[in-house]
Amino acid sequence: QMQLAESGGGLVQAGGSLRLSCEVSGFNLNRWNMGWFRTASGKEREFVAAIRWSGDDTNYVDSVKGRFTISRDDAKNTLYLQMNSLKLEDTAVYYCTANNAWPPRPWGGYWGQGTQVSVSL
Repeated sequence: QMQLAESGGGLVQAGGSLRLSCEVSGFNLNRWNMGWFRTASGKEREFVAAIRWSGDDTNYVDSVKGRFTISRDDAKNTLYLQMNSLKLEDTAVYYCTANNAWPPRPWGGYWGQGTQVSVSL
């Protein structure tokens, strides 16, 4: 059974940093395109970042380029999202996904339960 479990969210001041983790079980994440999406209150799910199954390509939404970094540890079967210089508008529930599409789509595939990131002044 494929499972994804996010962690690392929390409350942080603007300008601060957080690292999200997504531990996967039941599959090897280096055989799937992996991504992060977020859903802010009252808004639709938004693509944030992705890493191709081969590990040789990444993709980011423009609003996080230069601030967020997606990575993975194959030995730990864990996906990460390093978030620096956080802004108020980064506040959302963040989800990781294993997806066949490239870049990953906001539907289909497998999803975690989400982790809340809240950025304050």
